[in-house]
Amino acid sequence: MRRLLNARPGGGARFLLGLLPILALALLYLGVASARHSENPRDKITPIPAAMAEAVQTMAFEVDPRTGEVPLVADTKASLRRLGIAMGLAAATTLVLGLVIGLFPYVNAGLGPVTATISVIPPIAVLPILFIVFGLGEVSKIVLIFVGVTPVMVRDLAGHVRALPEEQIVKAQTLGAGAWLTLIRVALPQALPRLIENLRLSLCPAWVYLISAEAIAADVGLGYRIFLVRRYLSMDIILPYVVWITLLAVIMDLALVAWSRGFYGWAHPRRAH
Repeated sequence: MRRLLNARPGGGARFLLGLLPILALALLYLGVASARHSENPRDKITPIPAAMAEAVQTMAFEVDPRTGEVPLVADTKASLRRLGIAMGLAAATTLVLGLVIGLFPYVNAGLGPVTATISVIPPIAVLPILFIVFGLGEVSKIVLIFVGVTPVMVRDLAGHVRALPEEQIVKAQTLGAGAWLTLIRVALPQALPRLIENLRLSLCPAWVYLISAEAIAADVGLGYRIFLVRRYLSMDIILPYVVWITLLAVIMDLALVAWSRGFYGWAHPRRAH
């Protein structure tokens, strides 16, 4: 057992081990789809690959005469714009609030409890309020994502800053650093890798909030399209859209990992093989 705990797969083995469950799920789906279509060739619940390929051709490469745009391209641009604006605002807010709440005890006493309280409110529960206050346009969707991820990110980053070794703060003050310089030179460099990690962990809920908002009130977007075609049981469109959303999320996650490792390699110690 100890040997198994200490064994670590190499690069090729790691890739194959990660690929096997995906291949198993794909084969399972193909088996189920083939069985259902052998019984009912018009089955729409589990479309065969040929039907999905035809739907992808229509949605990703053909212009919609009603809008003059390729549906998948227009939906992706709209969703990524909303997600990018919301996550950018969330990251900036988290960095500022997380640093000051974590570093200054009086700010923590004033803002810490309210941040902790807001962070446990289900964002979907306040979606009707956001639609009433901000309308059905872009702002309400962006605000939903922002409200959904920011309090949790602030709470975590503030806790990370508070957990910095007190010796670092004392040493900086001994060398003549004031509050502002201590924040910039001591807390900020150690908070940035944690902020990137928070962004990674927030991607999944951010996508959930985005798709929820687009499903309720939107005329373009990945979530809008999925909920538009569900009334026709168009699984040949829904499944490729789900795969595309997953691929976008994976690319974002890998980009954040590369960013963190490239600029803050010290925060990613290598484990011995």
